Amino acid sequence: MSVKNGPVASEPNEFTSAEIGALAHLYRGEVYRSTLWRTRLDTTTNWSVVTLGIAISVSFSSRDASPVPLILVGFLVLFFLLLEARRYRYFNVWRARARWMETHFYAPMLEHADFQTENAWQSTLANDYRQPHYHITYLRAVGRRLRRNFIWILMIQTIAYIGKILVHPTPVGSVAEFIDRASVGPVPGEFVLLGGVLYNGTLITIAVGTYYLDGVKHRGRSAGSMG
Repeated sequence: MSVKNGPVASEPNEFTSAEIGALAHLYRGEVYRSTLWRTRLDTTTNWSVVTLGIAISVSFSSRDASPVPLILVGFLVLFFLLLEARRYRYFNVWRARARWMETHFYAPMLEHADFQTENAWQSTLANDYRQPHYHITYLRAVGRRLRRNFIWILMIQTIAYIGKILVHPTPVGSVAEFIDRASVGPVPGEFVLLGGVLYNGTLITIAVGTYYLDGVKHRGRSAGSMG
């Protein structure tokens, strides 16, 4: 096997049977770890769905029920989103390593009969094992989880809240009445609605902005980058 500390400039790398077996076990380990952390991501998403369902049930239980639970659940869902984003950064480490081996080791194995892997890919993987680090920022992790799951949960929450104050206790008759129903205790309805717009607008901006950043990174991905 011709493996050096730096990039190999000429000949592709070749592996012995023992080395291929070791890499196969390493790949299985990374897939197993990514599967475990993927399960943890599902847990926080499930918590968000359950709490939103409870809030909707309480708010729509009667005409006189308050819409406040639908506002409070937004903060709880946001907490679950931040917790899931933290977990996603760990998951992405194992996912990126497994994907890196699939791209640079297994794909060339399937494509070429003589099995010659791409140059210098082992150095990138070895450095990631020697000095583990996150492959994406926390903000980008939040954006990814928003786009995958939480944007739909928050959309349902928003629709449920607007629907509640539109129809209960009676159908709303004017914009002024709609704003008045949005009041929470001493907080005027204007401020509550403005807070909702800022809340959802900020999350949408994060989702769209990080989508753009992901696209830039993937278009400009070099041979030495993971994640």
